[in-house]
Amino acid sequence: MSHELRTPLNGIMGMNELALRRVTDEKVRSQLGKIHQASHHLLTIINDILDLSKIEAEQFALENIDFRINELLRKLTSLIATRASEKGLQLRIELPPEISALSLRGDPSRLVQILLNLAGNAVKFTESGSVTIRMRLVEDHADRVVLRCEVQDTGIGISEDDQARLFRAFEQADGSTTRKYGGTGLGLAISKRLTEMMGGAIGVVSQPGNGSTFWFAVTLAKLAPGAPAVPAAPAAVQDEADAARLSGIRILLAEDDPINQEVLSELLAGMGLLVDLAGDGAQAVAKAESARYPLILLDVQMPQMTGLEATRALRQIPAYADTPIIALTANAFDEDRKACLEAGMSDHIGKPVAPEVLRSVLLKWLPGKTTGDL
Repeated sequence: MSHELRTPLNGIMGMNELALRRVTDEKVRSQLGKIHQASHHLLTIINDILDLSKIEAEQFALENIDFRINELLRKLTSLIATRASEKGLQLRIELPPEISALSLRGDPSRLVQILLNLAGNAVKFTESGSVTIRMRLVEDHADRVVLRCEVQDTGIGISEDDQARLFRAFEQADGSTTRKYGGTGLGLAISKRLTEMMGGAIGVVSQPGNGSTFWFAVTLAKLAPGAPAVPAAPAAVQDEADAARLSGIRILLAEDDPINQEVLSELLAGMGLLVDLAGDGAQAVAKAESARYPLILLDVQMPQMTGLEATRALRQIPAYADTPIIALTANAFDEDRKACLEAGMSDHIGKPVAPEVLRSVLLKWLPGKTTGDL
């Protein structure tokens, strides 16, 4: 289902992105911008449904990586600040210095997901006033902490009867809420399950007309003082030197869907790359045997020969033993990524493909032009 949903969505979002780059008419740009917003909203719903189904099937695994709370909040603020500002709301962050300095281990992306669900709802249901995000230590041990996070708003509030339904999948406080504000009722259900997977709990304190305070508490491993935290993801680099690095390099793209072929080819050409196309894994192996590519992009699910099978075949060719092979996958779960790496792939990019992510991965794996490059 992940593949079947994400592959056409990748085509829709990619074609829309290409059109936005070319159109100058303001009315058309506005219409394309609305397509952009709607498609990203649809992607969020798809991700939520896939997450929930994975959790309920007990096939969902949390990451366990190093991070800092201040970096986590910086990412959250970048995602929510514009929405709050558009409604004239004050966005307040209360982060004690002793928490900001902590180096922790856990799943920062899922913590951001929970906080984004809570803060996004707070902004949605608040017409005036403020949204406050605060954190405090409930317990502080040598090897772990219990962290409590709260999101307080000055919005419409929730009755006690309605609060009981909030954390059930596909439910909101009442039908009128759905009609007026929209939403699937999945965010809080997923947040509850994620919190419980982290050994914690989630709840709400609210009264109609007096705003709400949603809270959750989780247990996180604590690193030794001064231990470096690994950043969650590299930022996309877009300066002229990196643009020059990509310009004129010829790479191989294997993708069976014609629309996605066009979208990806245009994106890659826009970065200055030269692209040879293959329609399936067998064609990719054949082309690689007759030429020398410094990097290969392979869709995972293709006819004749899948991306995984093609990777195994390519790794048997001495010239491609160490060549970067990047998976393009619409399957977003951890075991799918693991299967790519086990097959010999170097990295993976999820569909729908974000141009800045594609660029960042290419810069990571392409060493730059030499006189021998095609």
